[in-house]
Amino acid sequence: GFYCVVKHLPEQGRRVRVSSCLHLRGFKGRSFPFRSTEKASGCRKPQLKGIVTRLFSQQEFFLQMHPDGTIDGTKDENSDYTLFNLIPVGLRVVAIQGVKAGLYVAMNAEGYLYSSDVFTPECKFKESVFENYYVIYSSTLYRQQESGRAWFLGLNKEGQIMKGNRVKKTKPSSHFVPKPIEVCMYREPSLHEIGEKQGRSRKSSGTPTMNGGKVVNQDST
Repeated sequence: GFYCVVKHLPEQGRRVRVSSCLHLRGFKGRSFPFRSTEKASGCRKPQLKGIVTRLFSQQEFFLQMHPDGTIDGTKDENSDYTLFNLIPVGLRVVAIQGVKAGLYVAMNAEGYLYSSDVFTPECKFKESVFENYYVIYSSTLYRQQESGRAWFLGLNKEGQIMKGNRVKKTKPSSHFVPKPIEVCMYREPSLHEIGEKQGRSRKSSGTPTMNGGKVVNQDST
């Protein structure tokens, strides 16, 4: 996960500011900042090394998550909504959590991307380095049944999120360049069952309005 990204980034991308910030699991598995000068009484020591980062698409948009959980792309590099916690939750597997919204990026069984208030298996993404140092993120849970082709996180040319089974790893829509801000330590998120009550989750299985009430674009490029 994190090591895979840093190792394959160009030299300038490796100059990450290492911080003493810690992220402790809060309500329903969310991660909140914790300063080293504060006491974490009764809490397990964070043991997962991840990064706070921006994800820049080859489509020239930054992935962003709005406070209401809507996920899309923006040209504004300085937007706080483009900051994500990239938390390692397995071998080359990460959780992608909006820093401001505190919600997790997730993909359901139909390939629709949504934001989840709790951490479930649908929030796990395999992180792989593609050609030219681009990084691609695929669902660890779902893929094409017949071909076995993975479902990917992707943005189209308009900066809208795409249905995972319409995104191809060879296309710019799936290609991201992490732009790390700082290294952080995280506690492992609490794993919840799929379908468990998810508070502000944008989960409405079987409909195309998974993204904060906005219809998910299904274009393949």
